Amino acid sequence: MKALYLLADALIFPLLYYVVRYRRKLVAKNLLRSFPEKSEQERRQIAKDFYHSLADIIVENIWGYWATDEQMREHIVIDDTCGIQDHMREMGCSIVMLAHMGNWEWMADYHQHLAVNGMMQANLYRRQKNARMDKMMNAIRAKRGGILIEKNQTLREMIRLRREGKNVLYGFICDQKPRPEVTHTWVNFLHQETGFLGGAEILSKKFNYPVYYLHITRPERGKYICQIILITKDPTHTAEGEITATFARLLEQNIRLHPHLWLWTHNRWKWKRVEGRG
Repeated sequence: MKALYLLADALIFPLLYYVVRYRRKLVAKNLLRSFPEKSEQERRQIAKDFYHSLADIIVENIWGYWATDEQMREHIVIDDTCGIQDHMREMGCSIVMLAHMGNWEWMADYHQHLAVNGMMQANLYRRQKNARMDKMMNAIRAKRGGILIEKNQTLREMIRLRREGKNVLYGFICDQKPRPEVTHTWVNFLHQETGFLGGAEILSKKFNYPVYYLHITRPERGKYICQIILITKDPTHTAEGEITATFARLLEQNIRLHPHLWLWTHNRWKWKRVEGRG
């Protein structure tokens, strides 16, 4: 791990930041719009810290593919003070909403905590256009057990698993940019009107599954603390868009505390609201 971090510092970070300059203009624009109250020097430091974090994620995923479950437990700490497993034993399946914070690829590691209690984790993913890349990413994500569900098969698979009586924790990454014509929830997020994916909210109401947010921090290099926060135990009694708006609020708080851990190279605000939608 130490050798890989040396590689991240000496090669991957300078390659991304200084040589390739990977999406640096987009990162600068996103930071300016998100933190207009900060100085240019502060935003530049966040950007550099972000590229260091991105370099770390690359080498962490290389290491994580070969790591044992015991080794992974040294790097991922689950803070379940809200008692999600107790809720799942009582109420069945649940949904956790997360974002591209920290090393999101490592979050599939929670399956080993569930499996010992007869539960399982299912992570939703979007198929990659490149078949070889898709195969590689699936291999990494499936390494910790659990199952992967391609997003277009989500409803069908959730119905199947429910019929089979499986107690599943579904992981939804909810900070991608949805096309405006299919976006129903728009909120003020980081000083900008922002559309959010509504799939997790829609499905939580359809199945009446409790919903949680995964708050991610990194107190030291290679160690992530994941705090599970309850959004609602009864989604059917929430207003339209309320769950998604709560997720956006919790994510913004998470980002403001640790801005370099979010994926700033994502073109999050590419599209604007379509008249009459949301």
